[in-house]
Amino acid sequence: MNKAITSTSFNFENQKDIYIGKVRDVYNIDNKHLVMIVSDRISAFDVVLPKGIPYKGQVLNQIASKALDDTSDIVPNWKIAVPDPMVTIGKYCEPFKVEMVIRGYLSGHAWREYKEGKRTICGVAMPEGLKENDKFPEPIITPTTKAVIGHDEDISKDEIITLGLVSKSDYEMLEKYTLALFNRGTEIAAQKGLILVDTKYEFGKIDDQIFLIDEIHTPDSSRYFYTEGYNERQAKGEKQKQLSKEFVREWLMENGFQGKEGEKIPDMTEEFVNLVSERYIELYENITGEKFVKADITNVINRVENNIKECLKAL
Repeated sequence: MNKAITSTSFNFENQKDIYIGKVRDVYNIDNKHLVMIVSDRISAFDVVLPKGIPYKGQVLNQIASKALDDTSDIVPNWKIAVPDPMVTIGKYCEPFKVEMVIRGYLSGHAWREYKEGKRTICGVAMPEGLKENDKFPEPIITPTTKAVIGHDEDISKDEIITLGLVSKSDYEMLEKYTLALFNRGTEIAAQKGLILVDTKYEFGKIDDQIFLIDEIHTPDSSRYFYTEGYNERQAKGEKQKQLSKEFVREWLMENGFQGKEGEKIPDMTEEFVNLVSERYIELYENITGEKFVKADITNVINRVENNIKECLKAL
């Protein structure tokens, strides 16, 4: 039986509203606290797939929680408590209207732009003569707008400041924090035999203080390569070995689905769902260097609700 959480509809004391994302359900408690439940939903090609993946929410939540602890000396973060393996409760912050994307390598969106002949991205110059997955001389920050609906859009530092999305002094602090967080993430990944390729950070404010919010350094918000064999693969022009949910996208494409109109999501057999669950556990163990301990999911929805209620009482 699939014991995954694919939706929640809790009603907590002093609850103001709820935001349902592709993966996360976020409850606003009296504009003071946020309860973030990392569900077992999985999305690909901007589509939420019909079946949840057991333990996926636990994997993502626990990676993010550990990464927030590992970087709390760089910038204060929103996290207060992890009352359940799938839940983080933290401070309610007013989010900045931009996401800070940082790239150490020419991959993904940056590579697609480069391949089309563009040599600047978000107002930042990219050197000539690079090929896919080459390392940049220095990491580059390529911010995006935060779209409520649809896709985030590339935007330059100058545009952000001119449009008043972020003040000049705040933006310069966000840049400083982003570089320091990426350097720390890179060091931690290297100890585990991984390369942190690119990632994104979100920040918010309480009064005049900047906080790191949301998730960091998870395989949903970051791209990782395996260090072993990276140079050899680059020299031969081969694809890099990635630590991400790319295998799910590949399975969908093999079965005729890329999120386009008229395409049908292939049947997710129990065998496939269990395989994806095992791969997420493998991601956890590679990224953290720790053994994954499965939480009891006999009655997972009750467990989550009760743990949240107990924690909120104590805040």
